[in-house]
Amino acid sequence: MAKTAAQLLMERETRVRHGPVDLDRFGGRLEPGHSHLEADSFLLHTPEGLRYFYSKGEGITICRDTAADASEENLWLNGSVYSAIACINGLVPIHASAVVHGGEVFAFTGPSGSGKSTLIAALGQLGLPMFCDDTLVLDLGEPDIVICLPGHKRLKLTPEALELTGARAEEKVGTDVDKYYAQAPAGDVMTPLPLAELTFLEVGTHLAMERLPGTERFLRTQDDHYTAHLFAVSRQFDRAAQFEHRSRLAQQIAMFRFARPWDRACFAETVAMAARHIAAAEERR
Repeated sequence: MAKTAAQLLMERETRVRHGPVDLDRFGGRLEPGHSHLEADSFLLHTPEGLRYFYSKGEGITICRDTAADASEENLWLNGSVYSAIACINGLVPIHASAVVHGGEVFAFTGPSGSGKSTLIAALGQLGLPMFCDDTLVLDLGEPDIVICLPGHKRLKLTPEALELTGARAEEKVGTDVDKYYAQAPAGDVMTPLPLAELTFLEVGTHLAMERLPGTERFLRTQDDHYTAHLFAVSRQFDRAAQFEHRSRLAQQIAMFRFARPWDRACFAETVAMAARHIAAAEERR
């Protein structure tokens, strides 16, 4: 299948080379742990000493200090840098992991540590292929549909998540990162697909899956994750434009709240409920 214009754009814009990166580019030295997005450029200086510079049409330059951990280069490249490039080029990154069923994307979002990747891996054991892990990029180029770009990241799991899901561990994500890359049990899908639903993961006293009404869907489009911050900085929406953008997402995306106990004993039941919910999507329409 031919790649979409958005896919080709991201492939072109995320070309990487290694070379010097000027930390004083924007009028003051960028300290470790900070980033700067301005117009068509993005500069990142990680706490570990990795430096990234992106300029639209020119790709990414990476500079690594001698003391920096080389194993973490892809973490930042596929996280903050990729998200910033998506924003600068008119796409919308959100903090979510997703699987595919029936030619559509079913995404799960929540704060870091809420179990998105673990749930995706467990659903993979039931035959649902992974679409993305941690960052889902939306293409809003068509007015009547939200298209998802396939994931660019590998699945990352903690030792506990590996044990819970039975996923096969590969190499460690980073020297100081207690996660391992893992194979998606049912493989992954690399074709752009429409977004069917977005489900918010929460902790609750009992299992509950609830459809969100329109007003709450609008409120839920306001995220505090770094992807939302990058999007806001890149677009510089005024109040009216921001309202229009959030209203479109709330109107076009079916959203649910999935509460479940934070208890290993309930994990299998949690996964089973999520799988049943996905399987019944057609009946809800």
